[in-house]
Amino acid sequence: MLKSLMVARAKEELEQEMMEKEEQKAKYLEEKAPTIQISSMSLEELQTLCKELHEKINVVDEERYDIEAKVLHNTREIKDLIIKVLDLRGKFKRPNLRRVRVSADAILRSLLGSKHKVSLDLRANLKSVKKEDTEKEKTVEVSDWRKNVEAMSGMEGRKKMFDAAKGPNQ
Repeated sequence: MLKSLMVARAKEELEQEMMEKEEQKAKYLEEKAPTIQISSMSLEELQTLCKELHEKINVVDEERYDIEAKVLHNTREIKDLIIKVLDLRGKFKRPNLRRVRVSADAILRSLLGSKHKVSLDLRANLKSVKKEDTEKEKTVEVSDWRKNVEAMSGMEGRKKMFDAAKGPNQ
């Protein structure tokens, strides 16, 4: 249903667009080529009008011929350049790139030259982590959960939990 409505709407818009183009074409022709009143002209006036029109037609034909020649020349040139590009692509094979490990010192030497003796120790700038701190955090009191459940069962256990939640502050 929705698809058919969209197609109908698009069809209406296309028809409206075609009508607008026809109207624009008619306006353009009225502006550029007004209607000629031939009935009121004499034979000599008609002949001069025909000569003027033929001259205009010849000028337009010459321009059209020149433009066509330029277009043909440009298309040939484009085709030749495309062929040259394809030939160049075929001649040069791209090598498979391999991963190369280069140290930071070697990179600095290549950039700065061999005169400058700069050593860049990246590992010295890294933060050090103490293993003792991480191990202390990992050790959490792990006890038998069954003992804890038995101790906390009943009203006594709930009172202990309530008292523990209040804490030593009160």
